[in-house]
Amino acid sequence: MSAEKKHPNVPTPHITAKYGDFAETVLMPGDPLRAKFIAENFLNDAVLVNNVRGVNGYTGYYKGKRVSVMASGMGQPSIGIYSYELFNFYGVENIIRIGSCGSFDKDLHARDIIIALGACTNGNYAAQYNLPGTFCPIADFSLARRAAQLCEDAGVRYKVGNIFSSDTFYDDGNSGMQWAKMGVLGVEMESAALYCNAARAGKKALCICTVSDSFIYPEENTTAEERQNSFTAMMKIALELA
Repeated sequence: MSAEKKHPNVPTPHITAKYGDFAETVLMPGDPLRAKFIAENFLNDAVLVNNVRGVNGYTGYYKGKRVSVMASGMGQPSIGIYSYELFNFYGVENIIRIGSCGSFDKDLHARDIIIALGACTNGNYAAQYNLPGTFCPIADFSLARRAAQLCEDAGVRYKVGNIFSSDTFYDDGNSGMQWAKMGVLGVEMESAALYCNAARAGKKALCICTVSDSFIYPEENTTAEERQNSFTAMMKIALELA
């Protein structure tokens, strides 16, 4: 049977790749330029497989293993679309988000890593499932455990715990520090939707974030160029996971 008959939704409105163009594991930064940086600096024989709306997707090889990297854009609706299509239409089994985040934690500094075991959210993404309660979006434990071990082996400073996936970057008078009272380590904008999609599809997902900004140490905050090109420790850990 042809790929077209087996996968009638491919290509999608957002991804023009053919079925089979993506590897089993996809690394997913938010920034398309970070995806391009990873493809050009870490993958061998990387091929551009998607560029709809400038959302670069590449497939190549890392240490002989076929790996893909594609941007998610910003926010839960954006990563919700791309991860849903990859999981459900392109046969992807694992998505590893490699993003940046703000830190609420006094023990975390710029360029430290958060491995998001769970994702709190102020968003409404999980409402679509009509569950009789509150769903807790969580990472795949096998990926999280392996990521923590890779951080240990590499001597990278990290913490494992909850992250906050916010639907708003500019909150009206809310700094987000209320979440720190509950032990939440930091804030980003995508993980909860990714974890929901993985759970619903029966697939695996993990969010690894590099601290780009700190609510505790604002003097350490990084630039856009640094976020794009210098968070290589996180990139290498994700590639080793793949």
